[in-house]
Formats: sequence, C-alpha cells, structure tokens
Amino acid sequence: MNKRNAVALVLIIVSLVCLYPGLTKPIIQINIGAQLPLIGEFTLFERTQSVVESIQSLFETDNDLVAWLILIFSIIVPITKAVILLAVLAFKKLPGRKALYRFVGLIGKWSMADVFVVGILLAFLATGENESIRAELYEGFNYFLAYCIISILAIQVMDVNTDDLVQ
Repeated sequence: MNKRNAVALVLIIVSLVCLYPGLTKPIIQINIGAQLPLIGEFTLFERTQSVVESIQSLFETDNDLVAWLILIFSIIVPITKAVILLAVLAFKKLPGRKALYRFVGLIGKWSMADVFVVGILLAFLATGENESIRAELYEGFNYFLAYCIISILAIQVMDVNTDDLVQ
C-alpha cells in the first residue's frame, strides 16, 4: 500500500470514529419561549436531539418519508461509502473495483447535504427577528461535520491507479 492510500485508510477510520458521535450525540437544541410581564421568560417548547433520536421521533409520529430520507443519507450512505472505500483499498482484484470507486465519488457529493440542512434550519430559527425562538448547535453537529470533511478528504487522497483496476 502506498503512502497516500495509507493516509486514506487512516482518514476513513477517523471519519467513522467521528460518524458515531455525530449520529448519537445531540446535534441541535430548539427552544421556543416567551417573555411575559411579571413572570419573565417562559419556555413553551424545548427539544435537544441527536440524528438517531430524530429518526426515531419521526417514525413514531408517522413522518416515515422524512425519517427514511434522514436514515438513508445520514446513516446508510456514510457506512456504505466507508465499506466500499475500505474494500477498494484492500482488494486490488475486486470485480467492479473501478465502478465502485466512481460510485463512491458520486455519493460522496451528498455527504455535506445534512450539514447544509441543519445550517439552514439554524439560520432560519436564529435570525434574531423573533426573540422567542432560539436554536443552538451541539457537539453532534461538529462530529458529523468532521465526518463529512474527513471522508471527502479520504476520497481525494486515495490513489487508485486506474491501470490496476479490474474493468
């Protein structure tokens, strides 16, 4: 294994290490409240959830389509991408190796979609126009962002000589 692929292997492993807390630790907190005379600040709604908890909540409230989309793009795609990259690195004579590497390149573009969605949601909720709605990012977001960036970097670092690839 050449140096670039050794670095790619380490990056893939580190990305997976970041993915787990990115999915299980709280990602965002949403707080809706009001400032009432004599009472002061009053919280009407407060929720802090991880990606996994959000998927469970969506299934429980019959929002199956959204739950499946988040499940596919936040959990299944990242794990599938990592497994395919590890297989491409480990098995030089893997049938369809070139096609698998190209496939990962295509789905790798979707890695940042979840990060952008959370960013847009946060921007919408925390614009400052309405003081009664607040949103705050938590550590799960940072881990998931780290996963996305590191996994994209791993794909860029990989050196898969197309002459070695099985057609």
